[in-house]
Amino acid sequence: MNFLAHISLSGDNPKIMVGNFIGDFVKGRNLLEQFEPEIARGIALHRAIDEFTDSHPIVTVSKNRLRPTYRHYSAVIVDMFYDHLLAKNWEQYYTDFLPDFAERSYHTLEKFHHILPEGVKFMLPYMTKGNWLVNYARMEGIERALTGMARRSKHESKMELAVEDLKKNYADFTQEFSIFYPQLQAFSKNWLEQET
Repeated sequence: MNFLAHISLSGDNPKIMVGNFIGDFVKGRNLLEQFEPEIARGIALHRAIDEFTDSHPIVTVSKNRLRPTYRHYSAVIVDMFYDHLLAKNWEQYYTDFLPDFAERSYHTLEKFHHILPEGVKFMLPYMTKGNWLVNYARMEGIERALTGMARRSKHESKMELAVEDLKKNYADFTQEFSIFYPQLQAFSKNWLEQET
């Protein structure tokens, strides 16, 4: 899953949300040596979400549809597709208005600016200015995100072309996401209740 899903699966604890958001930018297992306990817990939640997602059979179906063209980048692309489908169908899963949720999220992340990894500090102004969390709902927003990722990739990924696969197989990806995401919500809620 990508940024929108990770943030929205954090419950109502801002420190867990920050940790969940920065998870991809943090290396190592000694989280409590690097961060305060609730931030570390958010990073651990991020990793648990990634593990659940990567091993889920429905997600595997989505990835396999892309694998012939995009090889190991198919997982990253599916993460982006699923964030698009979450943003597009937000009201099916959450009661908050997405633009309000996004604004609160940006504000919370700014409040913790001092602990953010350098890569996040660099990215966050672009994310806020471009309102990525809301714009994921638009095909153009996902296309822009994938193109940016393709540009930063060390190898040729073709990710900038993937939006055409989303358009072509929209019904399939939508159905797969609609089965998977409630299971991920339940998993995350249970993880937060267990890991106290």
